[in-house]
Amino acid sequence: MPTPGPQRLAKWIAQSGHCSRRAAGRLISANRVRVNDKLGCHNDQVCNTDIVYIDDKILAELPPLCYLLYHKPVGIDCNNRPADPASLHQLLKTLPQRVFAVGRLDKDSSGMLLLTNDGALCQLLMHPDHYHQKTYSVTTDKAITAGFLHHMASGVNWTLGQNHYQSRPCKVRATGRQQFEIILTQGLHRQIRYMCKSLGYRVTALQRTAIGALPLGELATGAYRQLNADELASLQQTAPS
Repeated sequence: MPTPGPQRLAKWIAQSGHCSRRAAGRLISANRVRVNDKLGCHNDQVCNTDIVYIDDKILAELPPLCYLLYHKPVGIDCNNRPADPASLHQLLKTLPQRVFAVGRLDKDSSGMLLLTNDGALCQLLMHPDHYHQKTYSVTTDKAITAGFLHHMASGVNWTLGQNHYQSRPCKVRATGRQQFEIILTQGLHRQIRYMCKSLGYRVTALQRTAIGALPLGELATGAYRQLNADELASLQQTAPS
């Protein structure tokens, strides 16, 4: 897999695992960072050919970029809580490289989750302006109707406390008497569940089956694997709006 390209100094320090990006910014402001033979500045762009020093100690080189496809089971929480036996942290701590989840699936949902240390790819896949498609298979508590599919596809609104939400128009098709497939280009909190609830339906099972053109495929529940170059290239393409 590729190594990171030039990045801003604070981001470079954070991705090395030395500290958070915000803490790296404070180190730079305190003149505790040097790049090669010069005092580090916030706008510095650094890469693997540069030597970064913090308090005159050489910062470890960034690890190679890592991309894993993980089939998250129901019951695993995407919050990174070391003390929680159901947390995704229990998997992440066993991996040879420090990675994070791109987005999340709620604890009651299963399916495709990407794990990476590539912040640029995470931004591409997560930012709503890129309209990246994510596909889900959904089972409900009662029969799917043509009216339900029409409303889901046209856009649904719901309210949580003082906040009002509106889903974008999306692609929806029935796949069974109580099942449908939906393709979203946004990722609001528990979005599909709230969309269904607003139309009088309850989700009984939800699985993410694809991100962009990359399918979950036959990967076993709880298993993970490396992405190949072609799969990575497909994810790096911005979906058309």
